[in-house]
Amino acid sequence: MSRTRGTTRFRGKTRFRGTGVLKIMKATIERATLLKGLSHVQSVVERRNTIPILSNVLLEATAEGQLRLMATDLDLQINESIVAAVDQPGSTTVSAHTLFDIARKLPEGSQVQLHAAEGRMSIVAGRARFSLGTLPRDDFPVIAEGELPTQFEIPAETLKQIIDKTRFAISTEETRYYLNGIFLHVQDDASEPTLKAAATDGHRLARVTLPRPEGAAGMPDVIVPRKCVAELRKLLDEVDGSVGVSLSGTKIRFDLGQAVLTSKLIDGTFPDYSRVIPTGNDKILKLDPRSFEEGVDRVSTIATEKTRAVKMALDRDKITLSVTSPENGTAAEEVPGDYAAMPFEIGFNSRYLLDILGQIDGDVVEVHLNDAAAPTLIRENDKAPALYVLMPMRV
Repeated sequence: MSRTRGTTRFRGKTRFRGTGVLKIMKATIERATLLKGLSHVQSVVERRNTIPILSNVLLEATAEGQLRLMATDLDLQINESIVAAVDQPGSTTVSAHTLFDIARKLPEGSQVQLHAAEGRMSIVAGRARFSLGTLPRDDFPVIAEGELPTQFEIPAETLKQIIDKTRFAISTEETRYYLNGIFLHVQDDASEPTLKAAATDGHRLARVTLPRPEGAAGMPDVIVPRKCVAELRKLLDEVDGSVGVSLSGTKIRFDLGQAVLTSKLIDGTFPDYSRVIPTGNDKILKLDPRSFEEGVDRVSTIATEKTRAVKMALDRDKITLSVTSPENGTAAEEVPGDYAAMPFEIGFNSRYLLDILGQIDGDVVEVHLNDAAAPTLIRENDKAPALYVLMPMRV
């Protein structure tokens, strides 16, 4: 489990919204609606759990004609409300992955009847009938949010941009747990207050800078865990308009309309990444990002899995990409570019370089270089919201 802040309470001390424990639940729901809701919540549930209740999804049918779904892994929690015909309000918990697999295989357009009573839940759709074991809803753990004093809204498209342009640089090294997420912080820059999102694994850095949303002033610095980022990104594809963001120093909540995602934050200090962003790199290379990306991709075909090293030899308006592999041979390709500084050679990890180039949307990418050992700055231009730093490697 990741190192996150906060506590989770068990056995009814913190409860899902509702009144008491109801032994019976009856609801009918359209198969596509149930499947869509379950597809969102079941992915939070870990496949292997030592605590049986964590394999389950909490289902609560309300008198208002809603079926509320909730799943958690103790660090991340998702709630979703979907429309249902409720004959008997009540609640239960059942295996999330099993229910999702059943719903996925039911006939399209079918009406699904859910009936929970006395430790079992029956699922009926057409001629198909299932009976699953349940666990008491009072045993279901809920993340206690506490106060979330910082609240603001951000367009869903902007949030997608933040995630897409940074998450590839999130570290997967568990010992450096404080790098296992996206760092969000506000800053008073010279021209206007900003919200910045950054991720790094020590080899590359990605940062996006945006105008500070209204309500984000005084926001604490937070690190949003990698799993929360992944689940949030999936949900954003179905959101129009804005997303409500509420946070404290230990928790963050994203309100996406029908779905609400709540996560503990990583309890650690993100490094002062601004120190590795070069400001004096005076060798400027300008290229077409697509031809550069394709050239790197082609020559790296023979690169060894271990190093993935590609060498760039820079000469006036000509860049030669090359790879030498003791096992596979050699590859080289010339790529046109705008370069007027002194010739020199530098090496990069081709996969890291391709990850960055894949995020460049414009027609030109600027590569700011210093020497073969210094960090390299990559961006579209000085007005672009995203910038990237890539450490070179010996080739």
